[in-house]
Amino acid sequence: KGKPRGIQAARKLRTHRKDQRWASKPFLKAHLPSKYQKPFGGASHAKGIVLEKIGIEAKQPNSAIRKCVRVQLVKNGKKIAAFVPNDG
Repeated sequence: KGKPRGIQAARKLRTHRKDQRWASKPFLKAHLPSKYQKPFGGASHAKGIVLEKIGIEAKQPNSAIRKCVRVQLVKNGKKIAAFVPNDG
């Protein structure tokens, strides 16, 4: 046996291929809004370089200026804002 062959088999081949692509990890990484597209890339911690100190205002109904820093991650170069505990 094997895959369907014949003049009318194109739709079945195409849809089966479309379904089977989701079984491959590289395809999933590229096409899902998943942990791989987040700044940490699925990790719990990441190393970075501090670019600047910033103060981020708290959302309503709280009122405060949270001490944060802009950080560029070493692993992928993405820039994020990180909270600094025990500061101020």
